[in-house]
Amino acid sequence: MSASGGEGPSGGPGPAAQEEGMTWWYRWLCRLSGVLGAVSCAISGLFSCITVHPLNIAAGVWMIMNAFILLLCEVPFCCQCVEFANTVAERVDRLHSWQKAVFYCGMAIVPIIISLTLTTLLGNAIAFATGVLYGLSALGKKGDAISYARIQQQKQQAGEEKLADTLEGEL
Repeated sequence: MSASGGEGPSGGPGPAAQEEGMTWWYRWLCRLSGVLGAVSCAISGLFSCITVHPLNIAAGVWMIMNAFILLLCEVPFCCQCVEFANTVAERVDRLHSWQKAVFYCGMAIVPIIISLTLTTLLGNAIAFATGVLYGLSALGKKGDAISYARIQQQKQQAGEEKLADTLEGEL
């Protein structure tokens, strides 16, 4: 098994995604979303560059750069010609999900700020969705209704006890 998919050498800690409790299928969903986001960014970036308006060209170049970074981070085996691809992918795998979410969403918003067109919106939508998926994984699993009701009951009892103590202190 590769170093990015399992535990580190000699039982050391694995990547941050496993520490946060991401399931294998959600991790693959995030990676697939990243690949699709990279493809959509690259295609839309090429279309944005075919213009005379300089801001559209700048947004297109940024989108092509986003596509390369997404592929480099999510599927480094697609970038075998880049020598540092595996090193970058290992460092990105060590990031927490919320850090990936901020990074991917930030990368997707910049071309939209540069040039607000339909091409930049549609091209960056899937890349932004990748950041949203990582952000949702950072929030964690949703608790069940029984645990939530128990917590609410404990909070209510604590509030009633404080109110009773306050009233007794005034008498």
